[in-house]
Amino acid sequence: MAEAYDVVVIGAGTGGYVAAIRAAQLGLKVAVVEKQKALGGTCLLWGCIPTKALLEHAHALKVIRSAKEWGVSFGSVEGAGASGLGIDMVQVQARKDRIVAGLARGVEFLFKKHKVDWIKGTARLTGQGRVEVHDGDRQTLKATREIIVATGSAARGAPGIVLDRRRIITSDEAIGLREVPKSLAVLGSGAVGVEFASMFSRFGSQVTLFELLPRLVPAEDEQVSAELERSFRKQGVTCHTGARVTSAVASSDGVDVRATLADGQTALLRVEYLLVATGRGPVTENLGVDEVGLALDKGFITVDELYRTNVPGVSAIGDVITRGSAPHPQLAHVSSAEGVVAAERIAGTPTRPINYDQVPGCTYCDPEIGSVGLTEHEARQRGYDVHVGTFPFGVLGRAKIAGDTEGLVKIVADKKYDEVLGVHMIGPRATELVAEATLALRLESTVEELIRTIHAHPTMAEAVGEAARAVYGSPIHA
Repeated sequence: MAEAYDVVVIGAGTGGYVAAIRAAQLGLKVAVVEKQKALGGTCLLWGCIPTKALLEHAHALKVIRSAKEWGVSFGSVEGAGASGLGIDMVQVQARKDRIVAGLARGVEFLFKKHKVDWIKGTARLTGQGRVEVHDGDRQTLKATREIIVATGSAARGAPGIVLDRRRIITSDEAIGLREVPKSLAVLGSGAVGVEFASMFSRFGSQVTLFELLPRLVPAEDEQVSAELERSFRKQGVTCHTGARVTSAVASSDGVDVRATLADGQTALLRVEYLLVATGRGPVTENLGVDEVGLALDKGFITVDELYRTNVPGVSAIGDVITRGSAPHPQLAHVSSAEGVVAAERIAGTPTRPINYDQVPGCTYCDPEIGSVGLTEHEARQRGYDVHVGTFPFGVLGRAKIAGDTEGLVKIVADKKYDEVLGVHMIGPRATELVAEATLALRLESTVEELIRTIHAHPTMAEAVGEAARAVYGSPIHA
């Protein structure tokens, strides 16, 4: 006899657990099937949280190495500038693991609070609203209203590169390294690639970054890409754009990498590790998608604007889905937002589709990147008569106080109606400052409204107000 629930969610990542909690808040009986030993999914256990914890350690090391400038002394090395300091990766990993474990327990507490049942095991769709659970609590569940597939994504390799998970690794292995590599090559300069390049460079690795496209972080505005490459080169990160890694051969103590560079020359280098960060693929293996007839596109589950699949009673959210021709951002906060929309629609609560032009992106390298809305190039492609304004962080009092002066804020706006179309920033606190920009787009703010919004002094946020003024050529401090 199958146990009945209103909603059965498959996967307890940032999409699945949020969908489950929201559905429970709306009075539905909910179960979540999750095979991992803890709740939270890739973001909490393998991705966002552990990576950002390691990046915070890299930032702390950067500050400590400038101790002399800050007037901080360390016992017998007083006045020495802490130049001999290093990083204890065992301690770093221990702290990271404590943070992850604490947050995972927090999700488990929320399940108990909202009476969401965690069914431990692997789920398989069997049709007619049924989910078979195996490799754990073997049972069959019946979803009387909806099944939500939220199985997420997994790191994937690159053509011609064999992952051995020892020397040729993905982010899953990189977050667990207990020593700082002397050398590291990173394949791919999306958010994952540049975050690990930044992190290990700060820790002391010699980092070489390969990107197939003509610029770093190719999804970002071109000025942001240029600023990041300039900063990385200054930090000692070797950057090869327009480069194709053609082979990687692992041995017991390293990897021999061969690449064709943008000028046609061949680069050969030996590194301790090669990190492949070229994207993530959908997790649908053994899920039963073919048996129930779910429509797929390149392995991703196709959905409509409210996350319904072609199979009645089955929805899907998060990294496992595609929305057709428009690219779907593989971001934790997007998965969570989709989970809320799906839960509210299933419960019969009024909801509305997500505007994917208003999804903020955050990259936690040093310097940080925050962006939302259209890039200048995208805005022009859509036919807008565009004007832009940029403002550097370096002239701000708060940036000088923090000793963090790299980067800029760029605002892209429509001349006709003065509407803010996009905000792109690279520099200190960018991943926090993007919240103001996201709200501005959500409220269809004009540049004039941003100009008239009082920004406290001294703050990093002043750069947003000054960039708005720069759209009209009238920044106060530049």
